[in-house]
Amino acid sequence: MTSLSELRFFTTPPHDCSYLDGKQAITLFADPLTEIDKDLYSALSAVGFRRSGSHIYRPYCQTCAACIPVRIPVAQFTDKRKHRRARKTNEALTVTKHSPRFTEEYFSLYEKYISERHSDGDMYPASRDQFQSFLVDGRAEASFYEFRNSGQLLAVAVADELNDGLSAIYTFFDTDEQSRALGVFSVLWLIGEAQAQNLEFLYLGYWIKQCQKMNYKMEYKPIELYVNNSWVSIDA
Repeated sequence: MTSLSELRFFTTPPHDCSYLDGKQAITLFADPLTEIDKDLYSALSAVGFRRSGSHIYRPYCQTCAACIPVRIPVAQFTDKRKHRRARKTNEALTVTKHSPRFTEEYFSLYEKYISERHSDGDMYPASRDQFQSFLVDGRAEASFYEFRNSGQLLAVAVADELNDGLSAIYTFFDTDEQSRALGVFSVLWLIGEAQAQNLEFLYLGYWIKQCQKMNYKMEYKPIELYVNNSWVSIDA
């Protein structure tokens, strides 16, 4: 089996950054033709890589280091007031785990979420093929977590199980239910799920200080940032 030191990587040509206006980005991809098992995938995540569909990647920009991998050490996490409020508001929801799959119910919720929250991004407009390649295709470690209220689908959190944690790939939810803070609650639930599985971390992907849409990640403390090839803890 291929080890981290033996794995080949490829870079994309410079392209418009999805997060910072006026910036050019380069992405580093693990060789898509190499079989990457759970151990290697976990090792890649521990050094700042991320998954999108079947691709495992990390930013590789030569003049910018704004994208910082972040993870929550779940055993040390403590709720803030807004977290306790989100838990109470959503305490009646049922959460069930499923293998990744396409359904019209999922896509309807996803399409609405992309249209109302990310119409300015490169995922708009949503399509069935995009949903399939981004969230369904990928890895055996992935699961869909459904959040329902009396049978009504309110949110879906997609997460991968690593050796040392869960990796939150994407969450989409009903934007009509703003008072529920479903995005917050899904992160809290995944923290609890990682704790229940005796895992150490919840990986939250990348944080960019200048990107307002990513500010929510700093509301979960303590949090660890991957800087200069090591994880640094931020407690407050």
